[in-house]
Amino acid sequence: MRIGISCYPTYGGSGIVATELAMALAARGDEVHVISYALPSRLSLLNSRIFFHEVVTPTYPLFDNFPPYSLALTTKMVEVARHAPLDVLHVHYAIPNAVSAVLAREIMAPQPLPVVTTLHGTDVTLVGNDPNYLETTRWGVNQSDAVTAVSESLRRTTVEQLGTRSEIHVIPNFIDPARFEAARQFAGARRWAQKGERLLVHISNFRPVKRVLDVIATFERVQKQVPARLLMVGDGPDRGKVEQYCREHHICGSITFIGSLPLVEEVLVGADLFLLPSESESFGLAALEAMSCAVPVIAAAAGGLPEVVDDGVTGFLRPVGDVEGMAAAALRLLGDEDLRRRMGEEGRRQAVERFSQDAVVTRYRALYEKVTGLP
Repeated sequence: MRIGISCYPTYGGSGIVATELAMALAARGDEVHVISYALPSRLSLLNSRIFFHEVVTPTYPLFDNFPPYSLALTTKMVEVARHAPLDVLHVHYAIPNAVSAVLAREIMAPQPLPVVTTLHGTDVTLVGNDPNYLETTRWGVNQSDAVTAVSESLRRTTVEQLGTRSEIHVIPNFIDPARFEAARQFAGARRWAQKGERLLVHISNFRPVKRVLDVIATFERVQKQVPARLLMVGDGPDRGKVEQYCREHHICGSITFIGSLPLVEEVLVGADLFLLPSESESFGLAALEAMSCAVPVIAAAAGGLPEVVDDGVTGFLRPVGDVEGMAAAALRLLGDEDLRRRMGEEGRRQAVERFSQDAVVTRYRALYEKVTGLP
């Protein structure tokens, strides 16, 4: 099957999942065409069945302030669909990818181009719920031939906020167990540890919804009781705010800012705990990646996180903003090595059994077959 995949190329969950899906499909024998404005951070072109198509937005004086990316994206979708030719177009994120894909399908008619849209979270809860985009988002979702959401929580939210009439299939995010198993032979997070330090890790895009200052506040409470270091992985708008707080409170020596990494297992392996106090998470891919590295997760009981983290079994969930509760949970685990190890290993087991790449990719492939009628 010839499959088009359109996504954002950044380190966010939607781009990562789309990229991993593209590579997995190509490994199975499908021909995959990735369409975006830049090469996605994790995309490898070593497989000859993967092709990348860059969307270039022309610059004209009329468009200096508002380049029409969505139209350039539509045009590139049509171009690839005609000349590949594509059997199905799978878009990740509703705005503008789903809308552009539906428009491309209309341009392609009568040649069929089924559109599958995967919703990842902020395309519904933040961007899609903005009155400036609401009607367009709803239209793109309703006009898709099939719609998926990465969690049951996001499915419910989509129905409530968009009032969509489309059936929404819940297909979760996934991990490649072999990749994370291979990483366990390396030092990982221990590279940054000084003698006697326990290692806590946070990974995000440093947006306000991630509540990165709660990460720092939790760590401060832990560090008063246990020698510890915090590894902050990622980048984004709130990083400067966090760095300023660390300088003002003289804790910079115990916090290491690593920046964005395409392979997060290089930091997660060997860590003692993973912190994710987000105000909202449609799924919590970073939590799943931590579990895949046998690292217990302490997170907010928000959005799709309770569908990933088994409270009291693979980590602890606390209410959003409950810094004291998260710090107490962290200290409990750091003070009981047997419990911490059991939770880590159970997290690894659940990640492999519930969210393995083979099982999830098979579900996407079955959906393609349903909308195209092709094997």
